[in-house]
Amino acid sequence: MAHNEIIVAAPPAAVWDVLSDPRSYARWVVGSRKIRAADPEWPAPGATFDHAVGVGRLTIADATTVRAADPPRRLELRVCARPLTVAVVTLTLHPAGDGTRVVMEERPADTRTRIVFNPLTDPLFRLRNHESLRRLKALAEGDEPIPDGPLPPRDAPVEGAVKGSSLPATP
Repeated sequence: MAHNEIIVAAPPAAVWDVLSDPRSYARWVVGSRKIRAADPEWPAPGATFDHAVGVGRLTIADATTVRAADPPRRLELRVCARPLTVAVVTLTLHPAGDGTRVVMEERPADTRTRIVFNPLTDPLFRLRNHESLRRLKALAEGDEPIPDGPLPPRDAPVEGAVKGSSLPATP
């Protein structure tokens, strides 16, 4: 399990505001390329947003779902980047003076991911999550703007998508 922490010079409500905007995840989550659509009730339990993850031209379309939410203290997500990983990410916000201590824990959610998450790869996951928290901090402190503009609801048809799937259609 990867465990990371960071102190943010903003109150928990400001950090929660970033976590409550699915458009922000493309900015702060390392590897996230684009947020394609979101349930309007995000971050309520069961709400999902569709995203693309990857590096360069290699991208995978998948989704992130809220497993539990306790605003503005805790958010638990089921994050999918299949076929590679399915993980549970928990973000806990603790008041720290005038700011917030953000704790991020990531653990495998399926057998394949348990093989990927191991003592040899744990430093890589912690390094990635360290950078993600640094980016989250910049958004919450106002050093970086949260993306704006409309985000289509998940039930809207997506051009080129296979019905009932978050994966693009193959030609």
